[in-house]
This record gives sequence, C-alpha cells and structure tokens, in this order.
Amino acid sequence: MKPFKEGKVREIYDNGDSLIMVATDRISCFDVILHNIVSGKGSVLTQMSKFWFDFTKDILPNHMISVDVKDMPEFFQKPEFEGKSMMCKKLTMIPVECIVRGYITGSGWKSYQENGTVCGIRLPEGLKESEKLPEPIYTPSTKAEIGDHDENISFEQSISHLEKYFPGKGEHYATLIRDYTLALYKKCADYALSRGIIIADTKFEFGLDEEGNVVLGDEMLTPDSSRFWPADGYEAGHSQPSFDKQFARDWLTSHPGNDWTLPEEIVKKTIDKYLQSYEMLTGKTLK
Repeated sequence: MKPFKEGKVREIYDNGDSLIMVATDRISCFDVILHNIVSGKGSVLTQMSKFWFDFTKDILPNHMISVDVKDMPEFFQKPEFEGKSMMCKKLTMIPVECIVRGYITGSGWKSYQENGTVCGIRLPEGLKESEKLPEPIYTPSTKAEIGDHDENISFEQSISHLEKYFPGKGEHYATLIRDYTLALYKKCADYALSRGIIIADTKFEFGLDEEGNVVLGDEMLTPDSSRFWPADGYEAGHSQPSFDKQFARDWLTSHPGNDWTLPEEIVKKTIDKYLQSYEMLTGKTLK
C-alpha cells in the first residue's frame, strides 16, 4: 500500500471505507520539513491524540476507530507502524484551521506589541508576554499547501470562506466549529492544568460525516499542534519553557543559515520533552 496523501509529518492511506493515518517521525518547523528524524515522535502524536479523543467524546464525536494495528490490514502489522497508526472514519474536511489562544505568545504577542490586536481582535491594554487572556480567543486560518503559510482570517471571513465550499451553510458551520473549538479548549486546558501543564494555544480540525454532522478529525492537542508550558514556575512577562517543538523552533531561530537541520542533542531534548508531556498528561509511560 502507498499513501495517497502526505502531509508535513503524516501519511494517509485509503482503507476502503476508512482511512489509516500514520504519524511519521518527521518534524516540521515554520511550515518546513526538517532533515532530522525524531525517533518515537509519531507514537507520541498518535497516542496523545487517542487520549484526548477519548477524553472529549462527550463534547462531540471524533474520527478515531482504532489505534491497534491488529484491526488494520496486514500491511500495517509491522514494527514501523506499531503505535503510530490510527484507523479513522472518512470525513469531508472543513477547510479551516481552528486556532484557540488562551495566553498571549508567539506571533500573537508580536502583533499585540505592534497594534494591540491579535488576528484583528482588540485586546486589553497592558498585557505582558505569556499572560493569560481574560477569555480564550478564536483565531481561525485557512489551510495552506505544504511550503506555504496558513493565512489568518477573522470569524466573519471564515463564514464567507466556508460559504464557497458549503453554499447556504457557511455561517452554520463557521459558528459550530468556533463553539466546539472553545468548548474543547476549555475542558482540556482545565484538565491539563491539574496535571501541571498550561496549554497556551492549540488548533483543531473538523470534518463532516455522511449525515453532515461535525466530527473532530486530524490530530488533537499534541506537542506538534499546541504550545505546552510547565505550570510550575509560570510567570508572565517573558517567554516560557515548553514541552513542544517551540524548543526546536527557538534553536533554529537562534542559528540562522542552519539549512533546516537540528543537532542530535536538540533532537534528543525535543523527543524527551514530547515524552514528558505525554506522561504528565496521561499518567502513562510510552514504550
């Protein structure tokens, strides 16, 4: 079998009435696939998504069927697919990345310093870097092809964007995915905080099943799609240490001309942080 679609870190296979999504050990930063392989990273992404899908199925259904390769075709019953493969329902994906920000950091902090807004949303004056926002904000973006950058759009723009794909239902779906995004974030951020992790921001993706119901898809609250900070020692006013790939991003930023290759010590520290976040959030150790 060969994947019919390859993303920055995922390969997707057609399994007839389902899909099999394999999280590889590739790593991307700034929308660029790095030359390094981060052994074990794909397993962290898949198993952490499974944890969150189970945790939030009371809010809305998700696309996960199984992460056990014994439930998949024989092709996937090999060591290289073990732990990093997820069999999923087929969905018509909604072409919007649903980003939610609970703290001001990264590009949001840069924008706020320039004009007091994040993605066009005006925020209170006097916020510090990494400060918790009065309420989480929803800042959607369009999905870009590999090598391109996603484009931030307003909620109103997301309505007109979705109207092109779902005539007469743009506002309906735009509102639903916004409300689901905020509900998911609030539940998961509260839980994560009880486990010692601050979820500063994250992104979700949704699709439609055959009946037109909104279903949570793709990955969920992984170190690839979120900013995880240790709650212990958190203090607004500066950047925070993180459990996610911000660690790798910071190294790349501080070493211009690096040809998108991380030193092995940075690769090891990155996977160690991924594993630590998994263990703190789930209470389990990943083999």
